[in-house]
Amino acid sequence: MVLTVSLNEIGKDWTELGRSDPLWAVLTEPGKRHGKWSDDEFMATGISQVDGDLAWLGRHGISVPGGRALDFGCGAGRLTSALARHFSEVVGVDISEPMLQQARRLDRSGGRVRFVHRTAPDLACFDDESFDLVYTDRVLQHLPPELARDYLRELLRVARPGGAVVVGIPDRAKNPLVGLAARVIPQSLLRLIQRMVLRYPAPMRMHPIPRHEVETIAAAGGGLLRGTKEYGRDPIWRHVRHVILMGDPVRTPPAASPSSFPAA
Repeated sequence: MVLTVSLNEIGKDWTELGRSDPLWAVLTEPGKRHGKWSDDEFMATGISQVDGDLAWLGRHGISVPGGRALDFGCGAGRLTSALARHFSEVVGVDISEPMLQQARRLDRSGGRVRFVHRTAPDLACFDDESFDLVYTDRVLQHLPPELARDYLRELLRVARPGGAVVVGIPDRAKNPLVGLAARVIPQSLLRLIQRMVLRYPAPMRMHPIPRHEVETIAAAGGGLLRGTKEYGRDPIWRHVRHVILMGDPVRTPPAASPSSFPAA
């Protein structure tokens, strides 16, 4: 059995999550449900993450121009505002209008951020090669794998040569049985478990994409996967972030071993 879900259903689920408990839905840390994230604490996590990832890129010779950045699946804007500390213009795009309402409320960029509500299964609203940095984290994992791969191709399309694409997505379940269950459990049962047992306002699906698939898609889109690092303490999923350098692979420095990219 193949688990399928429409983008419309995903939009409805994240609209409900954005209404019910938006900051926790973005960062599901223990003890933070039911509005227990403070605004300052929540936004500080974005600054720490973005600063750390840009330093990670810099340590390995990847210098991204500080012009225009895209935050795909921006949610409540914790990474969007953090990116605005380094870029002159940042666009945050999300499927959930209630999430974007939170992002606008929390915007601390001083006018350098623009938020876009997008429900179509593409990024046709953005031109080719229009961003110096494209960043997405904890987003593609919630989409059906084929749709996630399509969006990854779109993220590569809108990145400029010489720029970079940072993609955060689990590459596997830590227990193979969990990975199998994620693929075969019917949507109706998953929704029931998450609503009735876990008491989620709406289901959050999880689908990993293996590193070799990210690397293949990157190469087809004109990018080179330069490194991968594991992060977080999730006992169920192995979360990683990849950095893809855009441009002619012939002129791009050779890829470093993933083991040379330390955890954040």
